[in-house]
Amino acid sequence: MRDLSPGTGPALWSGRATNRAQWVLAIAGAAFLALGVELAVVSAWTTGLVALVMAVVGCTAAGLLILYGTLAFVHVAVTVDDEAMEVRCGHMGLPRRRIRLSDIASAEFEPRVTPRHWGGWGYRWRPEKGTAVVVRRGEGLVLRLGDGRTFTVTVDDAETAVRVIRDRLLALHPPRPA
Repeated sequence: MRDLSPGTGPALWSGRATNRAQWVLAIAGAAFLALGVELAVVSAWTTGLVALVMAVVGCTAAGLLILYGTLAFVHVAVTVDDEAMEVRCGHMGLPRRRIRLSDIASAEFEPRVTPRHWGGWGYRWRPEKGTAVVVRRGEGLVLRLGDGRTFTVTVDDAETAVRVIRDRLLALHPPRPA
């Protein structure tokens, strides 16, 4: 396969997951932002200056937060190479998480990862469950790390990713002969 990220070896596996419904929320964020700009430009500013400023700032801030929150998690890209698994979110690749294969104790396939179990879409942390990147409902990859924590990511073809990671873990730590 080709090298997908600078500074790493060739990718052994790469996959993505996309949530097209997030675009609806992004449009709502853009509408809030446009409303804030329109209020600032078109308003007469003759009555209730404080209320108008609060409306402009509120609409603009809400629009920016919704836009970033949705566009950052419209899709996720996962890459496994000889050294690590890397997860990049959204169009800018942020937030990003790189987990060295030497830090992984096991990899498991999870057929039903849902945003509801994690408290919504996005980069999530729950003390009893660990950390997750959830961009849609469906199959995912669950890593059990050497320190006892877990990391879950929704990604298409997660079964193949699990197989590749398990193969790499066996290559890093071959079983000892009996």
